[in-house]
Amino acid sequence: MTSYLKQKVPQVLNGKALAAIAVIALAGCGSQPPAPDWALSAEAAATKATSAYLQGQQRVEALQWQKARDAVASTGRPDLAARVELMRCAAQVASLQWDNCPGYQSLAADAQPAEQAYARYLQAQLDMADIPQLPEPQRAVASAIAASGTPALANIKDPLSRLVAAGVALRAGSASPELLQLGVDTASAQGWRRPLMAWLLLQRKAAQQGGNVQEAAVIDRRLKLLESPKP
Repeated sequence: MTSYLKQKVPQVLNGKALAAIAVIALAGCGSQPPAPDWALSAEAAATKATSAYLQGQQRVEALQWQKARDAVASTGRPDLAARVELMRCAAQVASLQWDNCPGYQSLAADAQPAEQAYARYLQAQLDMADIPQLPEPQRAVASAIAASGTPALANIKDPLSRLVAAGVALRAGSASPELLQLGVDTASAQGWRRPLMAWLLLQRKAAQQGGNVQEAAVIDRRLKLLESPKP
């Protein structure tokens, strides 16, 4: 296996669960030399940081992202640091936390073309020329959105990839009941407290605006459970 940080960003959201956004693949396959310590440290920290973020564990998240940044900084390569920040941005988009991804923007000048394309995608700034460089699960989504069509998000097997795609679709202007339900169901099935709360809040707003009092009440009960103090 080769180091993730030597690969293109289209691998960012492929694979299974949190391994899909790990910074590197574990070393030791075939005759390849073992991965350096900095890469193993960055992988472990980025995986823990993403998991903590999705579960709403802010202190753990902040600590682990800093460990990942520190590990990658030891290489002196801003392009690798940009990839780490882009992973963080993807999890934020999945949780409907939309900003200009300042951590990535400060490194964007040194980012590779694939990273730049993915950053634009996360901002819902769709360019047909970017599509071949996007993570494979996102290409069909980007094509559908660019053509003002309805992306087939349910076909994306990896939950985080699916939730990222849903966040991009929403950011691009799609806010159908089906999209909101997909966001809720995906986050709920994984026990991802942060994105689940974000998608539920949006779903409740839609229910209230549509005068669906019963649905809004059901969502309120789910939100109350999410907001309950952790033991």
